Amino acid sequence: MAPKSQQGKSSGGQKVPKTVSNKEILSVSEEAEPLNMESIGHPEIYPLVLTTKTQEIFSCRVNEDFTDEQPYKLIKKQDIFADFHKRAAISDFYPFKKIIQGYPGDELLLVYDKDFKYGFNFYFIGTEEGKENYLNPPAVSEEQEEKEFKEHVSENMLIYTPPISKPWVSLGSEKEIEEESVKESTKQITYMISRKRSEFGAPIKFSDHNASSVKDAYIECKAYPDKNFTLKKLEKDVGMLAVPQVKNTGTQTRWTYPQNATTQYYPREFLEEEKEILGQSKPLTDFLNSVSISVEIALQQNEIMNTFIDDWKCLAEEEGTFGDKTDTHLKEYQSFTDLHNLTEKMITCVSWHPDIYGLIAVSVAVRLSFEDRVYFSGKLLLQPSLILFWSFSDPIHPQLMLEGPDDIFCFKFCPTNPNIIAGGCINGQIVMWDITAHADRIENIKTGGSSSKKPTLKPMFLLEPDSNKEAMYIRHCAVSSIESGHKKVITDIHWLSDTFEVNRTGSVFENRSEICCQLATCSADCTICFWDIRPQKTLTPQPAEKKKEESIEIPFDIPTTFLHLDLSWKPLFKITLSKGETSLDHCPTKISLCEDYLLSKAQDKLSAQNKVVKAEEMNPYRNLESGLANILRPIDDFCTKFFVGTEEGEVIYADWKLERDHETGRWMTKKPVNLCAVHDGTVHTVQRSPFYKDIILTIGGWNIAIWKEGVMTGPLLQSSCAPKRYTSGHWSLTRPSVFYIGRDDGYLDIWDLLEKTHEPAQSQNICITMITSIKPWNFSAKQQFIAVADYYGTLHILEIPWTLRHPSANEASSVSHYFEREVRHLEYVEKRKKIREQEKKEMELETEKKNVKPYQKSKEQLEAELKMDYESYLELEKTILLNVGLIKETDRKSSMDMM
Repeated sequence: MAPKSQQGKSSGGQKVPKTVSNKEILSVSEEAEPLNMESIGHPEIYPLVLTTKTQEIFSCRVNEDFTDEQPYKLIKKQDIFADFHKRAAISDFYPFKKIIQGYPGDELLLVYDKDFKYGFNFYFIGTEEGKENYLNPPAVSEEQEEKEFKEHVSENMLIYTPPISKPWVSLGSEKEIEEESVKESTKQITYMISRKRSEFGAPIKFSDHNASSVKDAYIECKAYPDKNFTLKKLEKDVGMLAVPQVKNTGTQTRWTYPQNATTQYYPREFLEEEKEILGQSKPLTDFLNSVSISVEIALQQNEIMNTFIDDWKCLAEEEGTFGDKTDTHLKEYQSFTDLHNLTEKMITCVSWHPDIYGLIAVSVAVRLSFEDRVYFSGKLLLQPSLILFWSFSDPIHPQLMLEGPDDIFCFKFCPTNPNIIAGGCINGQIVMWDITAHADRIENIKTGGSSSKKPTLKPMFLLEPDSNKEAMYIRHCAVSSIESGHKKVITDIHWLSDTFEVNRTGSVFENRSEICCQLATCSADCTICFWDIRPQKTLTPQPAEKKKEESIEIPFDIPTTFLHLDLSWKPLFKITLSKGETSLDHCPTKISLCEDYLLSKAQDKLSAQNKVVKAEEMNPYRNLESGLANILRPIDDFCTKFFVGTEEGEVIYADWKLERDHETGRWMTKKPVNLCAVHDGTVHTVQRSPFYKDIILTIGGWNIAIWKEGVMTGPLLQSSCAPKRYTSGHWSLTRPSVFYIGRDDGYLDIWDLLEKTHEPAQSQNICITMITSIKPWNFSAKQQFIAVADYYGTLHILEIPWTLRHPSANEASSVSHYFEREVRHLEYVEKRKKIREQEKKEMELETEKKNVKPYQKSKEQLEAELKMDYESYLELEKTILLNVGLIKETDRKSSMDMM
C-alpha cells in the first residue's frame, strides 16, 4: 500500500478515485499487511501507486515505457533492494518488502493499470505462476470463464444477460392494425368516352367569346354542405416527431474583390429589308396606336409621383416615430452576478465578444480606496484578479475566467483576432491573454440547418458533466515590464487599426501584415504609451550560456503566443501633455484616436475576411517581423491628432507625433493644439460617434459636451449641471441622435438630440448604486441589447425598445444639419466676440481722450496773468467810482501817474 502522501495524483495526471475506504488505507510500516486482490480471486496481484520519481528510477514512465501494446515490464529484485537501501521507507515498494524478499524469481512483473481496475495506477504479480499466466495466458473456454466470474461476483451485482429471440405469439394487435387501416367502401364506377373514327385528327380552331352574353354558356359549380356525407370525428390518431425549428433564408452574394471589367459587343440591328417590312406592317401600326395613349399616361404618372414607394412601410415608420410612446423603456433581459466570489467587487469594464452571440466579458476589482488597498495589501495578493466571461445560456456560472497579476480596470478584444485580449492593471502593467485553445468551449462549431453565419453558444451542460461546477481559469501569457511601463493605474486602452503602424517617433507607416499589432494606453501617471506586440530585433545577440540561464520552464497550460514579451515588454514611445508654463503635466483618463471610427465600423461586419487564427495554425505574432526593422511606405496624409480627457475635467486636442528639440536635439512631445476646461470633474468617456468620424462625445463631472474635430472655438453642445454626477456613457449603435449616460444614483439618462438638446429625453432607474460602465451591442435588426454594470458587481442586460433602435428616414441628415448649424453658430459667436472686443477697445480710447489733462503754464505766466487781471479790476473799479461821482477826474489821473 502506498503512503498517504502519494495518494493524490498519479503520474498520468489522473486522480485516484475516492472509492477506497478508510479501512483499506494503512500506515506505512513493515508490520502492515499489504493490500492484494484475494477478495476478487486474484491473490497474486498487489496494487500500488508509483510516483513520478519512482517511475524515472525504474524507467517505467507512463506513455513512454508503458504503452497500450505493452503495458508491463520486468523489474529486477536487485534494483528494488537498491532502492530500499537508498530511500528506505520513502520507496513506493517498501510496503511490499516481505513479499518481494519471498519472491522466488529474479524479476518481478510490473503492470500499468490504465483503467484503475484494482484501484491504483500500477500492480505487480507476486508469484511465478501468476507471472507465467499473464505473459502466456492459457486457453480457457467461455463456460469456464463465466463460471469463475460468477463465483467471484457478489449477489448484489447486476449482470447483463443479452435477450434471446423467441417466436412471435399473436395477442390481437394485428386486428387493431387492420381496423385502423383504410379500405375502399364504395363501388368503383367505370366511364367510357368515345368518338367517331372520322373525327380523329381533324383541325380544331379555338376562339374567344363573352360567356356572359350567351345563355347557358358556362355552369358554375359551387360547393355546398351535404348532411348525408358529414361525418363527426370521434377520435383521431396523430403521430408527431419533435424536430428543431428550421429557418430558410437567402442572401445575395457580394463580390469580395470587385474589379473593373469591360466587354466589347455589337448591337443587333435589323436589315434594311426587315425595316421596310416592319414599317409597312399593319399589326405593328395598330399595336403602336393602341398602346400609345397608355404609355403617355404612365410616363405622366411617373413624373408626378413615385409609383414604387411602399406606403405601408412609410406609414409604420411615422407611427413608430411620432405616435405611441409606451414602448420607450428599457426592459431587463438578464442579469449576471458572481455568486461564487464572496469578496465585494465592482465591475470596471464591459466588452461584448465581437462575433459570438450572447457572450460578454467583464473585469472586476475590489471596492477599496487607495488607503484601504495599502492596508489590506497582504490579503489582496491571495485573491485572484479576474475577467469573467458570461453567457446567456448560463447566468450563474462564468464560462471562462482570465487571471491577471492585479485588478484590471480596462481591456479590449483584438479587432482582427478576438481570441487575443489586452488589459490594463491598477499597478500599471499591460496583460495579454490568448484563449485560442479554449475557443471550442465557448463557440458552437455546428451550425445545424440554419443558414445564418452568426455563431451561437453551446449549452454548458452538453460539454462536460462537471464544467458548470468548476470554472475554467486561464492564466495570462505575457505581462509588461513594471519598471519601463506605467507607474499608476491604466485608465484606457485602444488597439490601433490594422491599416497602419507607428514607429518610435510617432510617424505613421503602412501595415503590411494587416493584423492589429500595436496598442495605445493612458494612465494616471500623466503619460500615454504606444506598445508593439511583435518581437523586436536586438542589435547585439545574446550568448547561448546566458540564454540557458534565463530560460524558465513554462507550464503546459500557458500558451506561448507572447512569450517573447513576458516581463520584458517595453513601450515604443511615451508622450506627456505639458501644462506649458509650469513643470506639471496633464493627467489623462480617456483617449479617442482617429481610427476608433474605423474599428467600430469593422466590428459591425465581421465577414470571411476576418483574420481569426485557429488553434491548429501557427502563431502569426511570432512570425511577424517588427516594423522598425523593415522599410515601410509612410502615410503622409494621416491625421495623428487625438482627443484626451483629463482628471481635471479638461478636453485636450493633441498630436502624438514627436518633434525634435532644436536646442537639445531630443525628441519631444508637441504642445497641445487646443485645450478647453469644460467639465467640472474627471472625464470618464471620450468616444467618437459611429456615424460621424469627426463628432466626439465627452462625459465628466456633472455635464456632457459634444465636439467637432477641427472646430477649436469650443464644444457644439454643452449641457447644464445634472442633479447627479455622470459616471459613463456611450453612443447608440443604430440611431445617430441618441446616446446613453449613466449616473452615480443608478439612473440611465437617454438623450435624443432630435427631441431635446437641453435635457435628457427620458431617465430610467436601473440599479440602486453607481453605474460604472455602459456598452450597447446590436445583434440583429430586431434585437439590440445594452449592458449596464454597477458598483456592486452586477451586470444588467437590457433590451432596447423599437423606438430607440430604429432610426427615422432622415435622422442621419437631420443630425448632420444640426451639427452644421451649431458650427455656424459658434462661428457667429466668435465673430461677435471679436467685434465686441474691437468696440471695447474703441470705447477705451475715447474715454482716454476725454480724461486727458490740460496744458500746465509756468509760474511767471501765472503771475503775469494774475497781474493783468488785477489791473483790469482796478480800472473797472475807478470807472465805476467815477461814474457814481465819488471821485474826480483829477484824482483818477493822479492815481494813473502814480502807477
